[in-house]
Amino acid sequence: MTGGAPGTGCGYLGQNTSRNTSRHTDRHADACFPERGSGTILAAGLGLLVISLMIAAVLLAQAGVHAQRAAAAADMAALAAADAARGLKPGDPCTVAAETARQNNASLTSCLLAGGGIVEVRTRLMQGSFLGSATGHSRAGPPP
Repeated sequence: MTGGAPGTGCGYLGQNTSRNTSRHTDRHADACFPERGSGTILAAGLGLLVISLMIAAVLLAQAGVHAQRAAAAADMAALAAADAARGLKPGDPCTVAAETARQNNASLTSCLLAGGGIVEVRTRLMQGSFLGSATGHSRAGPPP
């Protein structure tokens, strides 16, 4: 097992050479082991990779939570509007849907009365994220 390339003055690992005992020890060690410090660079690179993957996972989880909140707001707004369309709740169905969406931190982007007490709504979450704002779509009405 040699400590470096032939002709560089590097002996066996741990062998005491005349160059190795002088003030040139650090320079000599760098010449004998040119990959010295590469583990640090590798560890830093792997650390950055892990941090980047964790950030991506957090952003993806945040997008999922926002999409779920927007869908829940759309579901509740559609159910409330369907109740108003069937006369179970007072008020205009789209106004009731807008108020219900607002109570769930969303805005009503569209409200369509399809007839027979069926209502279709679309909502957009007021709280945006780094990836944009989440939208929800829901349809509600009387049972078939």
